[in-house]
Amino acid sequence: MRASELTLGRTFGVTFEHGEDFFEALAAFCKDHDVRQGYIPMFIGAFSEAEIVGTCDGLTHPEQPLWDRTRVEFVEALGGGTLAHDPATGLVLPHIHLAAGLKGDNADGRTSHLLSARVQFLSELVVVEVAGPTMTRPRNPDLYDVPLLTFGPTS
Repeated sequence: MRASELTLGRTFGVTFEHGEDFFEALAAFCKDHDVRQGYIPMFIGAFSEAEIVGTCDGLTHPEQPLWDRTRVEFVEALGGGTLAHDPATGLVLPHIHLAAGLKGDNADGRTSHLLSARVQFLSELVVVEVAGPTMTRPRNPDLYDVPLLTFGPTS
C-alpha cells in the first residue's frame, strides 16, 4: 500500500461543451489553469462516443492488464479519476474510469478505464488540485509496465 496526506490546492467546477474531445479539453483546462496534479472526485455528462478498455474475446491471462478497447455510443456517463504530473514532458497524465449507461439499449451499463470520448451536450466536472506531495505515474516493469500513481516530495 502507498498513502500520503494530500495538501489540497484550488477546487474548480468545469464544463466541457458539446462536441469537445474529453481528454483534449481536460489537457487544455489543466494548461490554462496551471493544474499539474489532482483528482476528479466525480464527473457527470454524456458522450456521443467513447472508447473504454474491454474485449468480447475473453481473457487469455486475466491477471495481466488488457490493452484492447471497445467502443460505446450515446451513453450517460459518471466517472472519476486522478491527475498526475509527468516530469519528463510537463504534461498531466489522467487516469479516468467511467460508468456508462447505453441510452439506446435499456441503459445497459459498461464500466472500465476511459481511453477516449466525445462530449454530447456537456460534461460537468469537479477538479481538485493537489498542491503536494508531487504525484507522478511511473511505469512499473514488474507489473506489466502499468503506470502506477506514486507520491513524491512536497512541491
